[in-house]
Amino acid sequence: MLGFSTYAALLPELRDEWRLSNSQAGVVGGMFFAGYIGTVSLWTALTDRLDGRRVYIAGGLLTALGSAGFGLLANGFWSALAFQVVLGIGIAATYMPGLRLLSDRVCGPYQSRYIAFYTSFFGIGTALSLAIAGFIAPAFGWRTAFLLSALGPLAAAALVFFLHALPAHGGAAFSLHTLFPIASWRRVLADRASAGYTFGYMVHCLELFGSRAWMVAFLAFSAGFGNAFPWPAAAIAAVVNLLAVPASILGNEVALRIGRRRWILLVMVASGSSGLLLGAAAPWHWALVIALLIAYSMLVMAESGTLTAGLVAAAPAQLRGAAMGLYSLVGFGGGLLGPVVFGAALDLAGGAGSRTAWVLAYAAIGAGCLAAPIVARIGSKPAPR
Repeated sequence: MLGFSTYAALLPELRDEWRLSNSQAGVVGGMFFAGYIGTVSLWTALTDRLDGRRVYIAGGLLTALGSAGFGLLANGFWSALAFQVVLGIGIAATYMPGLRLLSDRVCGPYQSRYIAFYTSFFGIGTALSLAIAGFIAPAFGWRTAFLLSALGPLAAAALVFFLHALPAHGGAAFSLHTLFPIASWRRVLADRASAGYTFGYMVHCLELFGSRAWMVAFLAFSAGFGNAFPWPAAAIAAVVNLLAVPASILGNEVALRIGRRRWILLVMVASGSSGLLLGAAAPWHWALVIALLIAYSMLVMAESGTLTAGLVAAAPAQLRGAAMGLYSLVGFGGGLLGPVVFGAALDLAGGAGSRTAWVLAYAAIGAGCLAAPIVARIGSKPAPR
């Protein structure tokens, strides 16, 4: 995960150095998800056909290639796009296949808790990625930050390779059905619970990755009002992401007690509303801005583990690989839109120097969460005969 947020941490610097518009900067951030959603169904479906550890190792190597390539060769909009896509392809081969490896080894009442921990560690990886970029880039340059981040996925691939014996034989035949198991996806979506968790994950990811991609830029905007933040923006973003990690774990525990559906809807409304408040709070004292940013980030993360655990529990065992592939495909499709929607909203509403534009940008990425209770109520009504 160490290369996951390197671009987000350096977005203001790279946007200015390469003279990108906010929309272009958002597109570069979103291209990670283009690589992810373009291949995640293939990688995840392959775990139904061969040992998932092979997929994971391949993903680690590709992720390292994407980060190292960005650091060595990226020099503008198009080259940055290309290496962000490679990075997305690599992480697509680690995140959901890794979850599949875990869920196949843990069952019963502890499965939901283990999955919540796994998804929460995504946030730890994000925080470490931001921290490394934030401390390395000012001292040694942004290219060095990308190069160092490539060491993380190499270490992950090495751990899986050396600590788990891989089978000597085995393989999978590639087919269009492997990449797009349409029939299996239809069966998954025919189940109302599985469909609800899948599309809920989409609006969750749109808000989550849209806000993360622009977090450092928002802090830079707030500093422009004379806010003397005591730490660099990337360091603050790293700490905020780290503090948000327990929210997913604790949120899943609350959901087990009050019900997943109720918890998810409550949290989505709260996160969408707090995003509006955060956007308006940029000129406030730095301590209030950081406090609101922490609260917002925790609310955005609070239903993450619950959504994933709900999907794994709802999906039929024989369709679990296809269900998880579709879940990740649709969810990270929202992740693709998040940074792009945020940047486009900034440009359309007056640019990154406008306070109103930031409020509307947070509104744009939170609209799906705010609408979730209405959509859920409509979807719960029985179809007319």
